[in-house]
Amino acid sequence: MKKRIYDVSMPIYEGMPVYKNKPEKQPSFQITSNFDTGSVRETRVCLDVHCGTHVDAPLHMVKDGPTIETVGLNELVRECKVLDLTSVTDGITESDLANLPIAEGDFLLFKTKNSWDTAFNPEFIYLKEDGAKYLAEKKVAGVGIDGLGIERSQPGHPTHKALFAAQAVIIEGLRLAEVPVGTYLMVAAPLALQGLDAAPARVILIAEETGQ
Repeated sequence: MKKRIYDVSMPIYEGMPVYKNKPEKQPSFQITSNFDTGSVRETRVCLDVHCGTHVDAPLHMVKDGPTIETVGLNELVRECKVLDLTSVTDGITESDLANLPIAEGDFLLFKTKNSWDTAFNPEFIYLKEDGAKYLAEKKVAGVGIDGLGIERSQPGHPTHKALFAAQAVIIEGLRLAEVPVGTYLMVAAPLALQGLDAAPARVILIAEETGQ
């Protein structure tokens, strides 16, 4: 059986799209050794932990909440469902989700218009509070979205908090434009950081293909 592998991670580079185009969120690279000054090439990276594709920890929105190392790999290496929400034009609501195949324990990845953005779009598609509460009531295991945030300018951050209260994992910054709707093996590997509120991640989706 052949396997099709989709890398759904954002590349990290200076000048990449970052949340609200904030300069302090831009990654930077400093060459600390090169072949003119030494015998090796080495580079130092300055990176916001919410840069590009990343996994949020509850500490991001909950004072004294669990940190990123408490999100186990068993929660991130598992089956997931890619759902088509490309028709949504503002925020994803309960009514947008009600007729989709969502069951308790699912890990859901939302494919929206965001996946075709090549720069930060301040009107990015996000998950509204009622949609988040619906998913929390469904007891989903996690939610990933192709925006740099799962919510947009909501006072008090109710989307994050509803999902975290339901012990759901949050992944932001996916790139799903080339990924068909369906079920995949997801391998989401955040950097093994400790004590922090998020970690950048390499996320791949694996599908089995029939045929030669």
